Amino acid sequence: MRYLTLIFMGVLAWMTFQNCSPSSTKYTVSGPTVTGKVGEILVVCDQFIWDSEIKAHLDTGLTQWIMPYFPDVATFELVHRTPSHFEQGVKRFRNTLFINIDPKHKGAKADINKRMDVWARDQMVVEVIGKDYNQVLEACKTGMKAVHKEFDQIEWFRLMKQFKREENHNVQKKIRDNFGIDVALPEGARIVTSRKNFYRIEFPLGSRPIEFIGSGTQDVGSVLSGIMIYQYDYKDSSQFILENLLTARDTMLRYNVPHEIDGLYMGTQYADLVYPEGNEMETADGKIKGYEMRGMFVFTGKPIHSTGGAFWAFHFVKPKTKKLMCVSGYVDAPSTTSWTQNLREIQAILKSVEIIK
Repeated sequence: MRYLTLIFMGVLAWMTFQNCSPSSTKYTVSGPTVTGKVGEILVVCDQFIWDSEIKAHLDTGLTQWIMPYFPDVATFELVHRTPSHFEQGVKRFRNTLFINIDPKHKGAKADINKRMDVWARDQMVVEVIGKDYNQVLEACKTGMKAVHKEFDQIEWFRLMKQFKREENHNVQKKIRDNFGIDVALPEGARIVTSRKNFYRIEFPLGSRPIEFIGSGTQDVGSVLSGIMIYQYDYKDSSQFILENLLTARDTMLRYNVPHEIDGLYMGTQYADLVYPEGNEMETADGKIKGYEMRGMFVFTGKPIHSTGGAFWAFHFVKPKTKKLMCVSGYVDAPSTTSWTQNLREIQAILKSVEIIK
């Protein structure tokens, strides 16, 4: 009962400070942009706090995993600065968490407060403040899951807004005309495969090759990513069972995503370590509810070694056309490179989907 009370108080403090979510926060066009890497949280606290038990609870609550990828992909990495170092440096870090002890704090529990657009637009700043170490420790034990949820949402939301500002009018028009949906895309995205029920859109190269027909071979060390949009007839809800979605995916990719090597095509990895996972999901505006699926792909069809990577897909039904639609992003990157930003970009695109006709 004691811990339930602590959780309730933490959530109540969180909600009473600011009841708006990142997706409902008004966007300010002017002002400096945020700094720091996607997938990082700057933790500002005294060194003795960082070296204490509190750090373990920060790691547990804020460093979670986007499953089931290999190598592991963390939602966030924690970066520490002391208050004096923070004051002397750039304050526009995209995700900032302050942990402060203030003897003048009058609450029976520590407070967890959130602010937006403090030193830069779309910056999220969270403060944990208590009158002593024990108050702060309890807040970090019980409140970090809620804090993670807020940082997790703003991370993809920033990217979605960025892509919406960039707008690829020609590519988006073709997607709207063919599929009746709209998606936010990064600048420089281009359609490399277009069929009535299947599009593949490739994003600008980031930095390891993935060899598709029509794309050529890129320099070793490059990161290639993009999305695929496809549809097929919707019959009943059993099609949303994970295994059925995977079967449909493998069939669609076999005929639409060939490798440069004849006989190879994009397929799904089914090893236990990276067996695909899925759960319910809705778009940023809440208007489309569907099923997301995450896993790993590999080029298959012949008993030879080939490249592979990660995928993240969103499935939903278009009521007017009775089509089951899928928007599926893929990332092929070296194992020595962080996949966090690329996967967050895919997530942002999936969240941006809108049905327009």
